[in-house]
Amino acid sequence: MSKQPRGRRPLVADRRAVPRKAKPKPSTRKKVKRARKPVPKRGPLRRLLNWALRLLWWITSRAALVGALFLALAVGYQYTTLPAFESVLDGRAHGSVTLQDRHGEVFAWRGDQFGGAVSAGSVSPHLKNAVIATEDKRFYTHFGLSPRGIASAVRINLREGRGPLSGHGGSTITQQTAKLLCLGREYVASEWASEAAYVADCRRGNVQRKAREAIYALAMELKYSKDEILSIYLNRAYMGGGAYGAEAAMQRYFGKPAAAASASEAAMLAGLLTAPSRFAPTSNLERSQNRAATVLRLMQEQGYLTQAQEERARQEPAELSAAAEQKAGGAFADWVMASGPEVFLQRSTADVVIKTTLDQNIQAAAEAGMREVFNNKVRQGSKAQAAVVVMSADGAVRAMVGGRDFDVVGGFNRATQAFRQPGSAFKPFVYAAALDLGYGPLDVIMDEPSCWSIPGSGRWCPENYDRKFRGPVTLTQALQKSLNVPAVKLAESVGTDLVEIVAVGFGAGREFSNGLAMALGASESSPMQMAGAYAGILNGGSAVEPYGLETLSIVGDSEPLMQATGGIRERIIQDRAARELIWMMEKVVSEGTGRRAQFGGWQIAGKTGTTQAARDAWFIGFTSEYVAAVWMGYDDNTPLTGVTGSGLPAEIWREVMLRVHADLEPRPLPMPASIDPGPQTPQVQRRQTRDTAIERILNDLFSGGGGGGTRSQQDPSEQR
Repeated sequence: MSKQPRGRRPLVADRRAVPRKAKPKPSTRKKVKRARKPVPKRGPLRRLLNWALRLLWWITSRAALVGALFLALAVGYQYTTLPAFESVLDGRAHGSVTLQDRHGEVFAWRGDQFGGAVSAGSVSPHLKNAVIATEDKRFYTHFGLSPRGIASAVRINLREGRGPLSGHGGSTITQQTAKLLCLGREYVASEWASEAAYVADCRRGNVQRKAREAIYALAMELKYSKDEILSIYLNRAYMGGGAYGAEAAMQRYFGKPAAAASASEAAMLAGLLTAPSRFAPTSNLERSQNRAATVLRLMQEQGYLTQAQEERARQEPAELSAAAEQKAGGAFADWVMASGPEVFLQRSTADVVIKTTLDQNIQAAAEAGMREVFNNKVRQGSKAQAAVVVMSADGAVRAMVGGRDFDVVGGFNRATQAFRQPGSAFKPFVYAAALDLGYGPLDVIMDEPSCWSIPGSGRWCPENYDRKFRGPVTLTQALQKSLNVPAVKLAESVGTDLVEIVAVGFGAGREFSNGLAMALGASESSPMQMAGAYAGILNGGSAVEPYGLETLSIVGDSEPLMQATGGIRERIIQDRAARELIWMMEKVVSEGTGRRAQFGGWQIAGKTGTTQAARDAWFIGFTSEYVAAVWMGYDDNTPLTGVTGSGLPAEIWREVMLRVHADLEPRPLPMPASIDPGPQTPQVQRRQTRDTAIERILNDLFSGGGGGGTRSQQDPSEQR
């Protein structure tokens, strides 16, 4: 029995032969050739058009490749020139000056303010969102340029009848930042006529400039992150009021850091970016608030604020801080900036802090007192001006009003820049010279018709204001009634050279007349100079240099860079003479022409002054605490109508000083209780004393500084 292989049994089908595939029989049908469709013959014009299109495509594609390559190279090169992020946050050309009052409170700013670097992450989210909503809502999604924004701006410009690049620019925040960086060009004095020309060049909007700006923006997108670009923008953007950057603007307007900005404050700052000078809240708060309301609406539409938040922010608009409401410090700040060291205040890139002598309460009193008189006692529509200076006896200026517009910056400061004849307000220096020689307040002098022959001017016969003569009068009565003839006689007796030395020593003006007319105020003085000269009388006869700067410090330094340079200087007259002069001047106010200046039980010494044809009217006086000078007149020298120094100027002085002394207890003036007539000093002894006095004063002036000038003789009319 044969063995069978183990496994499955073979099937019959497995043994069946597979039939071969039959060959297909050849077809008996004849192949029919399909006829090709006839190709229409192209005309020469069509062939030329096709060739032109292929050529155009070839040129365009390669030009695009070359352009892309050039753009990539330009962006790449620009990328290599971009500075480090930290080095471009402060873009000011000059440093800032922060002005503090005598108590250390900020009252004004000057220069380019920069409160310190901030970042997009450190500022208030409201501020970040407000800027994006206002300036570039697609900031975080575009690549530095916004074709949609550019096209929209071109369309708007054309619709409004301007050129495609004039007006709306469609710039992204990145492009605006590139412009703030001036495409990497630093200011070089030799390349531009001025910094204003540099800024104008940086802001040009022609096609070439826009192309360069686009390249720079693309490079910035590669170099910096979005938050870094936004940070540069927030630090360099000008936000009005001299503030550069968000931190400086927040401090300038609201007195708080950028991290603490509320929605309404953030909207106000973001609204400044379009037109910082126009929308600055210090220029027009209502206009700035209206602009902020528009920004709040944009923030709500873009989802940064809910409708309730927007409504609340609109109902509670941002308000200025107390310091911001002071604006820029007015005439006082202008004076300090002009009188301080230029190297630090005008040309330095450092940030400077100046502590000044200003007392803001006294400043407010000076403004309120002057406003009171002009509102109630000056005819409506009058163009008359006035100036007020208040200072301490050592020359520290506590308040200054340079004109009726208190807040103007950089305007004409009549307190320091208006040099006018002081009239009879100059007479105390004639009497000071006489008292220093040994004359007494009760010495008698004749008030009678008198004439002098003036070389080059003929016969001069001065008269008193009321054209009356009183015969024998004491020196005190002559000053009290502001008599002209006794003043001229006294100047002749003591010598006009000594009178000029005394006046120059006290700083009572410039361009002194070289004749007897000097006695009646034929010189020129500013309210600041006259206040300083009277302060010298109050402090006992020593010259005073008015000053407003106490210390100057560079931000970051522990010690002040400089101290006050003003204050009490050399002695001009003896203390006895100064005390007697104060006693005489007190009679002017208590019994004479200055009675309208009296207030509140205070002892007051002062002098009125009215010049030829009433072109200038003065009252200058002091209590034991403060000196104040008031001038009133027209800028074009138009005569005042019905105004003398004993009238409106004395009333302005009273209203100012009444408010200045509101919280003070009256203290007596430094003067004798009474005057002993004593023996009359012989003329020879007075002449010897005169020579000694001249020598002493000149020695003091040359050792401590001083100066003056002369001017040609002027014939004054009656003055008071």
